[in-house]
Formats: sequence, structure tokens, C-alpha cells
Amino acid sequence: MTLALSHLTLSHFRSYKLARISVDQRPVAIYGPNGAGKTNILEAVSLFSPGRGLRRASAEDMTRRPEAIGWKISGILQAHEQPHEIEFTSENGSARQVRIDGKPAPQTALGRFARVLWLIPAMDRLWIEGAEGRRRFLDRMTLSFTPNHAEAALSYEKAMRERNRLLKDQVRDPLWYRAVEAQMAESGALIHRNRTDALARIAAAQMGAQTAFPAANLTLTQSDPQCEAPGDADSLSAALENSRSQDVVAGRTLIGPHRADLYGVYRTKDVPARDCSTGEQKALLVSLILSNARALIQDFGSPPLLLLDEVGAHLDADRREALYDEICALGAQAWMTGTGPELFDALGRRAQYLEVTEAAGMSSVQATDPTH
Repeated sequence: MTLALSHLTLSHFRSYKLARISVDQRPVAIYGPNGAGKTNILEAVSLFSPGRGLRRASAEDMTRRPEAIGWKISGILQAHEQPHEIEFTSENGSARQVRIDGKPAPQTALGRFARVLWLIPAMDRLWIEGAEGRRRFLDRMTLSFTPNHAEAALSYEKAMRERNRLLKDQVRDPLWYRAVEAQMAESGALIHRNRTDALARIAAAQMGAQTAFPAANLTLTQSDPQCEAPGDADSLSAALENSRSQDVVAGRTLIGPHRADLYGVYRTKDVPARDCSTGEQKALLVSLILSNARALIQDFGSPPLLLLDEVGAHLDADRREALYDEICALGAQAWMTGTGPELFDALGRRAQYLEVTEAAGMSSVQATDPTH
């Protein structure tokens, strides 16, 4: 069973005034010059899963300008051997609305139909920049396995904002803290369990896999080792209570899952990911995305949609070919971008091709066949 988008329509979305795309279940190779609008297509596809999409942009930012009248995305998603019509709209900068098979639905409902994983150039510096990006990467993997992870994160963040207001106001009366800390502890413990479960699934998917990409050992740590946060609700609640005095001084909460970090090691070389070469770091990321996809096949019954933006960057020809072979072996519909069709030569007729061009600030897309 393959999860795939068969039709995608963009209206007043980013650089597209109107674009209609029809594809089958094979990988989709999208090529064209930089700035033509290739990534905008991937962003539209990323919205078919819960969350804010691969750019984490607001609905207002996605509208085509200068019109700024709002936008619409619609698609036919083949999931669980059934077609589902999914539609996203935003009018005059309002939050995006979701309709599934003609009925209004919350964004979280998308998790029942689709899993979408992506790798974009902004992630290339994942291992050498701050912990926030690694937490977001980890939470995207976790969300792919556990769609309600987003609800736990929202609950935790809401409670933490309330606690931080108390801390900034120098409130010391424990009665003000107990309820909000209880909520933080309950949601925080669930976040921790979801994350550790996701890492275990990724590790299992890497074991025994025949792949040209290096395996990574992943560990959940704290960005500040001196502020280690317990993983169960009772212990986290106690830790929050004990940390109030130092948190009042700091004016913010110093422990909890919002301070977690993801530590990666190139397994065969026993080298921290942050110390690997640029090419090795990219290969580790590709390996994790592929492992995530393999694990989801076991859980979800089909491979996820894969979005690989400028996937050829930092991968030599042999590794690109290996990546395409693995994608095809997974049976995944992968939407990939590159500046020219030659980057996808190794795919041949195993893929379908879209050329994106831009003129006068408007993007256009058309199906091509560069394999002739």
C-alpha cells in the first residue's frame, strides 16, 4: 500500500497564481533554477501533515503578493487504499482552515491519513547549531509516530508560559504554582516518553538495514547538563518545585523537555555528528529520514511522503544513486528538487518529472520527460 498525492492544486499560494499538478505513485523530480518556486511546491505538500509545514510559516506569509487575497491548496490523497479530498484555505491572512472529504476538520486529523517527512537545506547545519533546531527535528520524527505529540507540546507550552509569568513577577507563594506545575509535569512526562519511544523506533529501523548511508546513535540529553529533567510526572513535578528559587532569579523555567537536546554520533567511526565533515553530516540526516520512513512502514502500513529539497547538495553521484534506489525500494512517493534534470539521471523512468519556471514574479510548472 502506497501513500501518495495524485492531484495537487495551488491557488494564490506563494509564487503561484494557479498551478495544477497530476502525478502517480512514483517519485517526483522537480527541477528548475534557484528562486523559480520549487520549494513552494514542497511546502504545499508538507501541509498535508499536522503542524506548520516545512517553513513553519504563518498563513499570511504563504499568500501570493501583491494581491494578498488569501490562498487555497487542494489535493487528492491516496491513503489506506482510499482517495481523500483535502483542502486548505486562508482568507485575508486568517489561520488556515482544513476540510477533509468536504467536512471541516482540525489539523491534527491529518495524522489519520498521512505521514510526511522532509529534509531541507536549513537542516544541513543541524548538528552544529543550537539545540532548538535539533528539538524541532526530533519532534517532527516523534510526531510522525505519535500524532497527539503536538497536543502534549501545546499543553506543556501553555502551562510553561503561565509559570514564566509568575516567575517574572517574582511570585513566591507556592499555591500559585501547584496547578500549573502539575500540568507541566503531566504533559512534560508524555513528551519525554514520546521522544524516547521515537528514538527507540529509529534505532530499531537502523539495525540490520542494508544501506549506503551511515547509521547514527542518538541520545536524548539536556542542553544544560546541570539542569537535568526527570522523565516521569511525579519526579518532574518535584524538580519544578525545587527549582523555583533559581527560576525566579532567571525569570524563566530552566528544566523540562523544552531544554532537551539530541546528541548524535556517527556509529561506525564513533565520532560526534557535530565533528563530522559536511558530507557526512548530510549523509547522517538522509540516513535518519530513511530510517524514520522504514519504521513508519511497520507502524502505518505504508511509507510516508518524503520531501527532499535540493537533495543532491553535498551528496556525490554514487550516494545520490544509492538514495534513489532506497526510495524506490521503500515504495515512497518522494518529492525532490534540484536545479537540473541531470541530478536525477539515476532515477530514469522510475520517476516523473516537473519543470518549474518563473517569469514576472509568477511561477509555472509543467510535466516533462527528460529521459528521452
